[in-house]
Amino acid sequence: MTDVRVHASGICESVNVGAGTDVRAFAHVLAGAVIGRDCNICDHVFIENDVVLGDRVTVKSGVQLWDGVELGDDVFIGPNVTFTNDRFPRSKQYLAEYPRTIVEAGASIGGNATILPGVRISTRAMIGAGAVVTNDVPAYAIVTGNPARIAGYVDDTDRRIPNVRLERGSIEMPNGDRSARLIELPRRDDPRGSLVAVELDRDLPFVPRRFFVVFDVPTPDIRGEHAHRQCEQVLVCLRGSVTATIDDGTNRARFLLDSPEIGLFVPAMSWGEQYDYSPDAVLGVFASLAYDADDYIRSYQQFREVLETLDS
Repeated sequence: MTDVRVHASGICESVNVGAGTDVRAFAHVLAGAVIGRDCNICDHVFIENDVVLGDRVTVKSGVQLWDGVELGDDVFIGPNVTFTNDRFPRSKQYLAEYPRTIVEAGASIGGNATILPGVRISTRAMIGAGAVVTNDVPAYAIVTGNPARIAGYVDDTDRRIPNVRLERGSIEMPNGDRSARLIELPRRDDPRGSLVAVELDRDLPFVPRRFFVVFDVPTPDIRGEHAHRQCEQVLVCLRGSVTATIDDGTNRARFLLDSPEIGLFVPAMSWGEQYDYSPDAVLGVFASLAYDADDYIRSYQQFREVLETLDS
């Protein structure tokens, strides 16, 4: 603990604190807390026992980190952010085990935001000031409001990713014929109306083994949030509109799907998310394989780990 700086008015009861960490005035760290290297624990911060902080974490003034909170490396917690750890709190009633609230590496939470128990805020997500986070937040997402909703996405340089609307051809995810891309489906119009017809063995990048439809989505909350090891998909918005994102581990793109004549090809080992469904949205999905629970990767962190294994 000789390399840990604790202000004369601060209290640090934990011995599990990394070198270079500052505990400033009127902060209080309980004995069970685990804190990494080069962290900045600002004035009037309280850290309970069952709390883990990674390296280079900043916790600004007026924050309380209750049992069950885990912060990854390089996380930023703004002033007066409120964490909670009991969905149904009552005075003098204590849980045997508290839900895990996890903020993954590089994520930032703006001042005065409120984080409900048991949510996961994924890698490099950005939580707007004053947001109330009631559900998991995807990697690289920007969320704002009460309840928090996705307002956009950023890349690794924090540049906002623009929507791509009804553009043909590949996006910047180079993988030859297996690159994510928008596909124009054959459309015919005459005085009786319009028709989109798909020859399954000609118009799609694969011959489908399964087709399913997503509709009557009751809220703007995100769906998807997974990758497939082998299965490929084509997403077609049959009615209304849906925003979809594709992430290949290096590049990210966001698409507005609002026409049945446009399909979004999602290759295997692509992280996909869909959100901002219009009330009348009907999303059709062609899948190259039958349903297999083992084909799913449901954690973005695991997705990145699998990609590293494939590249090695």
